[in-house]
Order: sequence, then C-alpha cells, then structure tokens
Amino acid sequence: MNGIRFQLALDSGAIALPDTGRVAVIRPRAGDDLGPLDRAVGRARIEVVTGFRPDHDAFAAAGYPARADLHGPYGAAVVSLPRARAHARALVAAAAAAIAPGGPVVVDGQKTDGIDSLLRDLRGQGADLSAPVAKAHGRLAAFAAGTADLSGWTARPHVTPEGFTTLPGAFSAEGPDRGSALLAAALPGRLPARLADLGAGWGYLSAAILAREGVQTLDLVEAEADALACARINIPDPRARFHWADATRFRPDRPLDAVVTNPPFHEGRAPDPGLGIAFLRAAAGMLSPAGTLWLVANRHLPYAPVLAETFRDHEEIGGDAVFRLIRAHRPIRPRG
Repeated sequence: MNGIRFQLALDSGAIALPDTGRVAVIRPRAGDDLGPLDRAVGRARIEVVTGFRPDHDAFAAAGYPARADLHGPYGAAVVSLPRARAHARALVAAAAAAIAPGGPVVVDGQKTDGIDSLLRDLRGQGADLSAPVAKAHGRLAAFAAGTADLSGWTARPHVTPEGFTTLPGAFSAEGPDRGSALLAAALPGRLPARLADLGAGWGYLSAAILAREGVQTLDLVEAEADALACARINIPDPRARFHWADATRFRPDRPLDAVVTNPPFHEGRAPDPGLGIAFLRAAAGMLSPAGTLWLVANRHLPYAPVLAETFRDHEEIGGDAVFRLIRAHRPIRPRG
C-alpha cells in the first residue's frame, strides 16, 4: 500500500471509507505507510491481513491487529497488489467477498506489478471503478463490493503432474522448481534423525527428505501460510511438524542434525542475496556441532564467503549450468 497515493485518493474523494466497520489491509509489505488510513479511521478499525509471516510480524510489532486470513464481514478493504496475476485476482475476489455489499474495495499497486491490466480486467468483470489515482509509478482505484462478478477469480487448488497440491501465490505453484528437483535427487539415501526444511513451500523437498531412511522428525518452516497449508495436505506423515515462521528467526526445540534448503533470493522484483545469506546463517545456528547443511543456489549468488565463515567444511556436490548443490558440515559457533 502506497501512503502517498492513498492520501491523494482520500483528499480528492476518489475513495470514501465507511464510518463503521473494520478495514482489512490485505498483503501490505513491511515498511508500507498505513498512516493515512490510520488517521482516517483509527488504528482500532484496521486489520492487517497477510499470510507472509515477516510482514505479519512487522505490522503486529507496530501495533496493528494482524492475522493470516480474512475474517469478515469488513466495512472496506485495501488490497496491495502482488506480482503474480492469479494471486492478485484471488486476493481481490476474496476481499470483495468479505465486505458488506456496497463497501469499497480499494486496489493499489505498482505498474511493474500489473496494476493497469488488473484494473482493465476488473472493468471487464463489471466493476464500476473510481477514477484511478496515479502517483509514484503506480495506481489506486476502488469499486463497490457486489458490483462485479469475480467468481472466476477465486483461488483454486492446482495439482501438479507429480500429485502435489498448490495454490496461487505459492513459489513455483505449477510444479517443482528445477533447483529443488536437483537437490532432492542429490540427497543421500540415508539421512540423520532430526532435520528441518527451511522455506519448505508446499512440501516438495520435504517429501523427498521423508522418503529417505533414518529420518525421525522433520520441521517444515515456511513463511507463506497458504504454501504451508498445501504442505499439510501434501505431507500426511506423522514425522512432519509444520511451522508458520520466518526461517531466518526460527529456532528448533533442540539442535538439528541437518538442514535442507532452497533459500529465496528475491524481495519483490529486486534480487536480494542478503535474504539467502540470512537463511544460511540461520541454518548454521540451528545445527548441532556435527550438523550438515544441504543447499541449492543459483551459481551467481555470493554464498561461498558466508559458508566459509559459518562452516568448517563445505563442498560443491553437483548442479548444472544455473544451479550449484552444496554440502556444508560442522557449523562454526560464534565466539563470546
């Protein structure tokens, strides 16, 4: 949600918020400015709704009521547009369904994230959109809930050719990521007893881990609530434990024997190697002194210096022209 655009929309009368009822702010990013909405309706009426745990925790720490899913009815909603088209449509449809008829659904997004095409699609579904407010390389517009037929936009599970259930917005929702497939094939036939899959997504790597001998418990750590919900469907194994958590901050109940991960390296559109580096450091902190990390990463990412700082041994064990597979062993404990 862009605070400048939202304030302009309020000042111009492009959007009018109801005097009563909660206002759902759907999928804002940590750092987004909710100040104009806060001043317009009061913080007590705002509910941040996001399934991405780091954003959820950031807004909760700032004093906003926060939850992972919609719990209507609301008086109004503000949707911060995600990049994926199917995910964006599903969020707008869910927002409209959770609002009392006639309540405003505000859609806000950057041009690079497809806001113009989404607004065109809304008009095509019968939405009577307000005049868009354009500012800061994006647009904001609103329509009244119940005035558009968005039944075809509802999020529907997708079943991959391998039989895994996914949802729009999950990473690699159409099927296994190639890097994950390479890592799954490279894991040894026998694994140690206690493991974690950091950034487990909808469970592809976790299924490969649990197919190996020796595994007693597996912690699936995933920041996206919808992806984790799919993992619960895909991994009906009593050895699996599911955690809706930021992998960089997760702490197991006791040190692990091994960690497996295909860490993210994007924050929105921008590459952010620091995110993957945070995964590596977190993994090292979770492991026992003799623990092992199995990792897949794009070859251009600067992980070698971090691995050298955090593990006594690390080696490349495979990959292809794009991905490298790495095994790191025996984490180095910080002094002091």
